[in-house]
Amino acid sequence: MSTRLLSESIVRERYPHLRYVRIHTSGRRTATIYAWDDRLELSEADRESLRKFAAAYLTPFVCFKVEPYGRIREEGIPAAPEVPECVSEAAMNRRLTLRGIAEVVDGMLAGGSMCFERYDQATATAYMAISSERPISLVERELLELYLGELMPLGTRCEVRYTT
Repeated sequence: MSTRLLSESIVRERYPHLRYVRIHTSGRRTATIYAWDDRLELSEADRESLRKFAAAYLTPFVCFKVEPYGRIREEGIPAAPEVPECVSEAAMNRRLTLRGIAEVVDGMLAGGSMCFERYDQATATAYMAISSERPISLVERELLELYLGELMPLGTRCEVRYTT
C-alpha cells in the first residue's frame, strides 16, 4: 500500500530537483500531486513526467493529477499533519497491511482496539471500528482519524465507528 508519506518520499527521490512536493487524496481513488522546483515553478515537462511516473509506480487504480504547488492554497488543501514516529514509520513501510494499521492504532489506544469492518469499493472507503474500555474524547477521535488518514493508501478514505 502506498501512503501519502511514502509516495511523497518516492517522488522526491525520483525528482530531486522538485523542492516542494505534497500529495493530497480526496478519496474515491483520486489524488493530486502538487510540486514546485527551486524557482517555484512546475514545467510542463515535469508535470507530464510526474503524471506518467505516478500512474506507473505509485498506487495502482488511483487517478493522479499534477498541479503547481501554489494551487494548494487555492484548493484549500490542509497542511501536512505532524504525526507520531510510530505512524510515520508505519506509513513509510512498503509492506503495510490492514493488520499493520490496526497494530499501530492499537498501540496508541490504552485499553482499546481497532478492527476493519468492510471496504466500500464504490466510494473507496474503509470502515473501521474502535472499541475502548473508556470513552474516547473528541480531540482523541480527531487525532486517531488524522493518523488513520496517514496510514491509509492514497485514494482511500476511512470512516470510524466508536464503541465503549
